[in-house]
Amino acid sequence: MSNEDTTGSDDGPEMVQINLRLSKAFLEDIDATWKEQGFNSRSEFLRYAARDAVKHPEFSREGWRQIAASEHKLRSGEAD
Repeated sequence: MSNEDTTGSDDGPEMVQINLRLSKAFLEDIDATWKEQGFNSRSEFLRYAARDAVKHPEFSREGWRQIAASEHKLRSGEAD
């Protein structure tokens, strides 16, 4: 990692840039979600989601899968 990958500010901790590979469809869902929920940016939303996952590890991966599947059904009109 080079220094170009980090930014610092007097207002908070040093921020580090990461790369994340996602399917196009999932990224489109993320973009729709952060906008609907009133976040200022995709990055802000993803930081919030990651922080929530770390602070609440009792919520299982299977739980997230069920939520994602339900969201997909709702968005695609497949819901009961």
